Amino acid sequence: MTAYLILHGWQNHRPKDHWQHWLTDRLRALGHDVDYPQLPDADDPDLEMWLAELRRRLDLAGPSVVVAHSASVLLWLHAVARGVVGDGDVDRVLLVAPPSASVVVGHPEIAEFALPEGVLTLPGVTRLVAGDDDPYCPEGAGTVYGDPYGIPTEIIPGAGHLDLDAGYGPWPAVLEWCLDETTKLTARPSA
Repeated sequence: MTAYLILHGWQNHRPKDHWQHWLTDRLRALGHDVDYPQLPDADDPDLEMWLAELRRRLDLAGPSVVVAHSASVLLWLHAVARGVVGDGDVDRVLLVAPPSASVVVGHPEIAEFALPEGVLTLPGVTRLVAGDDDPYCPEGAGTVYGDPYGIPTEIIPGAGHLDLDAGYGPWPAVLEWCLDETTKLTARPSA
């Protein structure tokens, strides 16, 4: 079975109806080892603490699949840039709805999560998925992250921030991707 590490974003206290909880439950029901931790101080996160917790979680799980949402995408990219994670730490990574620097720097609680410019060599196979109308990335995730970092990107029309506000509780496509990395990430089924 595969080990999964699922990482939430800023101000996310892992509500049970969020797609990340749904995904955790489905993967565990299939017999996979899933770690979905509450990161420290989700409302006023400290980047260094989150980096240390990420490293600790990877050390516990071994090579795994990482699914990061929102501010945890920035956490992951900082971890790569600083050498906190590297080759051998993960098999693949899904980056979901990263916020742009223009938004992040406007919030003192997460301003330190804004990424410096530079070249990143991402470990494992990495994919990016985002909504075309994400209010936290008005410039577009493909423009801000996909193109500059060479990350294959899938843009979902009308998906917002891929959170509960956008209707993302159950999201079968993300489960299918976890089980088969060639799966196309599509919108959740209509309610």
